[in-house]
Amino acid sequence: MGTLRDELRARLSVPARHLDAVNAVLLDVGSQPVNDMLDVVARYGTPEEINRQAAAARQLPALLKCVEKTRPEHLADLKWLAEARDRGAFVGVADYRRRVLGAEAGGLAFDEAHAVTLEISACQYFSWVIEAACWALEHGGLMPGRFIRVRKMKEQEADGDLPAFAAAMQIIGASCVEQPDTRGIDGSNIHLGGADTIIGYMGGVGQPNDYPLRWLDEYLYYYTHYGVREVLNLNPGTILLGCLLHRLGVDIEFKVSVIVGNDNPFSALWTLLTARLLARDDGSTSLAGLNWSNSTDNETIAIADRLRRALGFERQVRFEYHVTQTWGGIVVQPFIRRDELVDLAGRVGNISAKHEGGDPEVEQARERRSDIRDYYRDRAEIVAAGDWEPMTLNFIDKLEALNRTARALTEHGLAFVAAPRLHHQAARP
Repeated sequence: MGTLRDELRARLSVPARHLDAVNAVLLDVGSQPVNDMLDVVARYGTPEEINRQAAAARQLPALLKCVEKTRPEHLADLKWLAEARDRGAFVGVADYRRRVLGAEAGGLAFDEAHAVTLEISACQYFSWVIEAACWALEHGGLMPGRFIRVRKMKEQEADGDLPAFAAAMQIIGASCVEQPDTRGIDGSNIHLGGADTIIGYMGGVGQPNDYPLRWLDEYLYYYTHYGVREVLNLNPGTILLGCLLHRLGVDIEFKVSVIVGNDNPFSALWTLLTARLLARDDGSTSLAGLNWSNSTDNETIAIADRLRRALGFERQVRFEYHVTQTWGGIVVQPFIRRDELVDLAGRVGNISAKHEGGDPEVEQARERRSDIRDYYRDRAEIVAAGDWEPMTLNFIDKLEALNRTARALTEHGLAFVAAPRLHHQAARP
């Protein structure tokens, strides 16, 4: 069997002429898809000019100026958050570990190389960041190290949440992912309606025809105006555009959404191979995260981790792992994978623990439970329906679930990454 396997393996070698064929398509002056992409980029300038605009827009003073113009009342909250950070009001990791483990915490060596990033999804509103900070101060708890957002970009730009949220992330040092509006729910496929055509949504139909170019234009707008660097990507076409844009020199980052359906080692390898093929000459990639399907088990992720390391992406590409999910709209409940995470965390590095719902026993007791469909509602409609306070409570349930995960990791001697500038002493300004 070993001899036959080796013989078969040799047939998988990719000849250099195939790479030449790829380059021929990318460099062909008559290639319409490539020309269309370059035309969109050229409207914003050279990659160097684009990056300079984004770097300037991302600076905290620039974001605060935007907040002052759109929602000046948010400035007081941001000032309060920064002052609480500067006086060390939030619990540090060492103190947190002592609270959980007692005196023995000081004698334990936590493996920081395998630290799990504490991730929350979706944090739709700036006010929820402040709610979370108040909760963390009151309970001696932790703020997430990573925030995922899927709120409509135009809506949050108009009401001032976009720059305020970005400023808050600068203050606490957390990473943040936005989802552009160019996606399936915006009517991109005119043949789809609601639940009566749900099967039609399967298979990546959310960005047909020229929509990847619209997505590219939208990304470059928010990148240059607000410094939004990392976005959620849910279609093979825009995944490819994200890789090509980075290859051009624009410092885009993206994470592959759970919607793409990476649920086995081969689908992950396909994504990672694309990232490696189109990496920059220094080896860097725009692929910053890969969100696994809910059906994925730990063995699949461990296998994919070996592939990730073989391709040199262990530090660059984060594996995102759902611990909880919204009660409605996405999975059969109860869904809780904290024990699997703890088992995986000691073996696989650069993973995040994603909390998209409260723990099932908490959610089940709520009069109104979390629902993935809430992500796509207008804020005005939520308020008018009387759902604002219940949805805020749903968000705090996610935060509490995240803190239960941090405790479980700590009890097993495993490290985590919370909001760096609040909880990790070395990252504080």
